[in-house]
Order: sequence, then structure tokens, then C-alpha cells
Amino acid sequence: MASEKPDKAKEVLLTALVANRNGEIFELDGYAAVGMAGTLLTPLSVAHTRNLPHGSELMYLPDRNPVLLNINTGDIETLTENPYEPGEAIFPVAAFNSPGYVITRISAFGETKKSQTLPLFSYGAVGWHKKGFRSAVVLVDPEPRQDLRRMPREEVIAGVDRMRQQMPGNRLRAHLDKCALTYGCPAGKNFFLGRYEAPLPTSKQCNARCLGCLSLQQNSGIHHSQDRITFTPSPEEITEVALAHIKRVEKSVVSFGQGCEGDPLLAAHVIEPAIRQIRKQTSSGTINMNTNGSLPFKLRQLFDAGLDSIRISMNSVRKDCYDAYFRPQGYGFTDVLASIELALSQEKFVAINYLNCPGFSDTPQEAEALISFLTKFPIHMIQWRNLNFDPVRYWKQMDAVASHDEPMGMEALLQQVREQFPDLKFGYFNPPKEKFDET
Repeated sequence: MASEKPDKAKEVLLTALVANRNGEIFELDGYAAVGMAGTLLTPLSVAHTRNLPHGSELMYLPDRNPVLLNINTGDIETLTENPYEPGEAIFPVAAFNSPGYVITRISAFGETKKSQTLPLFSYGAVGWHKKGFRSAVVLVDPEPRQDLRRMPREEVIAGVDRMRQQMPGNRLRAHLDKCALTYGCPAGKNFFLGRYEAPLPTSKQCNARCLGCLSLQQNSGIHHSQDRITFTPSPEEITEVALAHIKRVEKSVVSFGQGCEGDPLLAAHVIEPAIRQIRKQTSSGTINMNTNGSLPFKLRQLFDAGLDSIRISMNSVRKDCYDAYFRPQGYGFTDVLASIELALSQEKFVAINYLNCPGFSDTPQEAEALISFLTKFPIHMIQWRNLNFDPVRYWKQMDAVASHDEPMGMEALLQQVREQFPDLKFGYFNPPKEKFDET
């Protein structure tokens, strides 16, 4: 791997963090934290990190060795044991950062023969400075929509009880109960708290086999994060939940396409009449769909019914890299582009859910392709989302289908896109239509 050695006169480095077999995290004096992006290793400094965002979680990575900077020698080393306690195994520590923050470096580690695929999280680089943790991230959306401090469990439970009384027989409402209380889904919680955006999961099926699918994993050795919805709600059930949210929330958003379902375009037969029923009763609220954009002819029907906005998920705008991650079944990358083109021609608000990973997304080839895409398709927003997948295995998958040079850094990528497309919104959350025209 290539490495960047810091200028000690200019950089204040973060102290390295490691964990023992019990998962206890501690500082390792004499060593600085290191982040990686593909084959590039970079010591973490105060200047290029920020205080660990509230709600972030620290994890240790089993069966892996931490890669750290030896401050005395200036060398980046892979440690197999605690240098101060010979024979004591130590492990890398990573941060799963709160929504709204883009990871700029991955926690640096080396795999061993025992390494299995990591669970479906993102693994940001993290270190310690003075009295606190610092993480290698950039803030792209300051909205506190999923700030856990604003979601007291007792208030969520009270909201669940109210909605059970209001719509006792609604299966979609019951599904959202589990999302909020069992899985801790922030979107589910917001519905019961009467805030921001409400989820409308509908689809049991998907026509993609994403490497990092949160709701279905088959023969992958990876555990899915949450169970997929097992039924298709009726148009009436969808309408009831959506109207309950729209009528009590100012500048509300209701969204099809959640982590607990397949792709909502495969449930267009119930979504279309539901949208029509909603719009017969109110023009308020923003009806959004998060989708892979695989079926443009279905999307056209939904636009005609009253769908206001779409967010299309992409890990790359290069076909080979897209196919390697999404593994589409029965549709092609040209269909995704056709859906984007259709939405723009219909003057709908268009965002892409850009699943980014340092060491891939910030390579020159990916950056050039993104700039070209944005020039051809003047979408309104990029939602920068950290890819929840084992980064080393992801890099190998992407390198197997396309060439990649040394990354420029996520900060540089974000700056380049901002400079070339000043009207393009950066964010994380689906905006209400009242904010579509805001810059």
C-alpha cells in the first residue's frame, strides 16, 4: 500500500485507538490513527477530522490487525499484538457515523486468514485527541431529522399507542411499529413522533441483488440488518398512513422505498391508486419514491398519478461498476438513465442516492464519470450516503470490473463537484417540495 507521511511540524495527529478481545477500546500511546482509501494510507490529523458526531457508534473489527503510524519511527505498521503487552491481541476500531456525515477515510486494517466479510455498516476512520474521539468525516446535511436525541423512546411508544388506536387494523402501521420499536428505524420513529418524513414500505420483491442489501441476503455469509416486509399493503392502508402523516406535519414527506423492502416499482399496482387517493384528499405533503429506477414505464404512471420526487440509488455512474454492486435482474443500466431522463422531462425533483466509499468514489475515473453524468443529466440533488459494506471486499469487486488510480480524497471530490455545479444540492435527506427551489 502507498502511504502519506505527515509533516510533523504542521499536522497535529490523532492518537490511535485499538480494542482487546473483550471489545474494550483504549488509546495506544506512541501511535497515531491511520485512515485508508483503497491502497492509500494517511495518518489522521486534527485538521482533517471533526469531533465524533453525536449518535455515532464505535466498533472493533475482529480477525483483523490495526494499521497505525509509529510516531517514533515515522513508519506505518501493521500490529499483530499490543506492543506494550506482548501476547495481547489488539484489533482495529472504526466509527459508524451518524446520518448527514460523509466518511473521508476508512479505518485502516489488514486482513488475516480468519477474516470474514464484515457486517453491513460503514467503517470510518477514528482516533483520539485530548479528551474526545474524532472522526474522518465531512458534514453534508445539518438537518437533525435523524438526531437520536430528539427521539425519546417513551415518546415513540406513546406515538405508537396513538396510531394503534387511530388505525388498529392497518397492517402497514403494524409493520412500522416493529421498524420503530424493534429495529430502531429513525424513519419509523419520525412517523410516530409526527415529524419530517414518514416511510411507506410496500414491496416484498426486488429486481436487484445488491451486495449490501439490508433486508435480504442469500448465501452471502452476511446477516441482513432487518426483515423485509412480508406482505403488500393495500392502496387503502397506504393512503391511511400517508394521510395521517401529511395532515399533522407541516412540510411533510412520505416515501416509498425503504431499507425494509425490495424496490417499490414492483409494487406500482398498489402505489399508483394509493397516490391517486391521497391526492384526491389533499395537495399538501410531498410524495417521494426511493427506487433503483429500473422500470421507467411504471415510473411514468406514478408521475401521472401525482408522485412529486424520486431518489435513485447508484453506487457508480459507470455501468460495469453499477452492475457489479446492484447485480440487476431483468433491467439494465440504460433503464436507470431513462428513468432519470423521464423524471427531468416531467419536471420532477430528482436526487441520486450516491453510495460512496473512499478509495473508490474518489478515484479519478469515478470523479470524471460523475462530472460527465451531472453534465448530461442536470439532477437537483446528490444525497451522499456512506456505503454499508465491507470496504476491502468492495474495492476488490470494483477493481475486478474497472481500473482505478490513486484517490483524490472525498473532500476534493466534494469540492470539485460543488465548484462545477454550484446549483446542485448536497444533502442526505429527501426534502419537502417547499424546499425544492432552495439553493
